[in-house]
This record gives sequence, C-alpha cells and structure tokens, in this order.
Amino acid sequence: MTSTTGYFLRELARNNAWSNYRLLKSCAQLTQAAFTAPRTGFFPSIQMTLNHILTVDWFYLDALEEGGLGRSVYDNAIPCTSAKELIAAQRLADQRLIDFCDALTEAQLSKPVELLRADGKTYIDRTDRVLAHLLVHQIHHRGQVHAMLSGTTVEPPQLDEFLLATDAPLRATDLQELGIFELDMWLS
Repeated sequence: MTSTTGYFLRELARNNAWSNYRLLKSCAQLTQAAFTAPRTGFFPSIQMTLNHILTVDWFYLDALEEGGLGRSVYDNAIPCTSAKELIAAQRLADQRLIDFCDALTEAQLSKPVELLRADGKTYIDRTDRVLAHLLVHQIHHRGQVHAMLSGTTVEPPQLDEFLLATDAPLRATDLQELGIFELDMWLS
C-alpha cells in the first residue's frame, strides 16, 4: 500500500508491538505481588491494565478480521495471570495487527467494520478509524502502566523513541528480538 495513511498504520502497528514489548519486559521484572498489587489507575493494578490492553486488542482484531467472537473475548477479564503469559499472548496479538495492517489495500481502509458494543448495539465504522482508535487506546493504557511502574522498584522504559530516523539505533535490538522488520517509506 502506498498511501500515507496506509504507511503510517503499518509503522504504528510496529511501534505498538515495540512499545508493548518494552513495557512488558519491564513488568516481567516485578514480583507477582507487585504485578497484582492495587495501584491508582483506571484499572486498579498493572496486571488488570495489561490484560485490558490484550482483550481490547482481541476485540478489535476480531472485528477487523470478521472472526465472529464479538464481546466473548471479554469473558475472562484476566486471561493472563503473569507478565510472562502476557508477553506471549500480547506478542501474538501484536503480530496479528502488523499482519493485518501490512495486508491492507487502499480500498480496505474505508471498509466498514461492525462493532458490537457493551450496550448490545452494533455500530459501523471504517477500518482506518478502528485501527487509529485501537492504537490510541493502547497508548492511553500503556501510559497508565508506565505511571504505575513509577511506584515500583522497576524503572519504566522509554516508549517514545521509535518513529524518528535518529531513533533507529534505540529500537534495533528490540525489533530484532521481536523479528519485526523496519519499513522504508520510499520502498513501500
């Protein structure tokens, strides 16, 4: 896909995976007690917030892929009890998002997506808007976990050194560990 929107969605999907990876790597250094401890945030623990990020990923990816699971992805609010479990599950969800964005065509950006909301109603929105919403949602809640980590013995990781060319050396090792290749805007 050659559009600017398509390029940035592909790049932001990679940024999302990188940010989740760095944050979860830091959270994996916590004891289980610190991981589940009550904290100030929309969800009252690091564990609950990270699980929310994951289940919301599942919800939107399922809607985008027309998988039919709908709200059943929320049946278990804490599908991953440890940071180690979350690392594996989030990595799979992040790769699904990258694969979905990489496969998008220009025409698919405006394709309608059905979203069954908590009020029981189905709403329709565009693929590009659903993806943008999902990515912003992730940033919002990662920021909360980042703040929660500040109250632990684990230093919160840097999460904003991804998009600039000068950031390339800062993200290279993580991307290699994740098996994610970088995009070249001029070759896409």
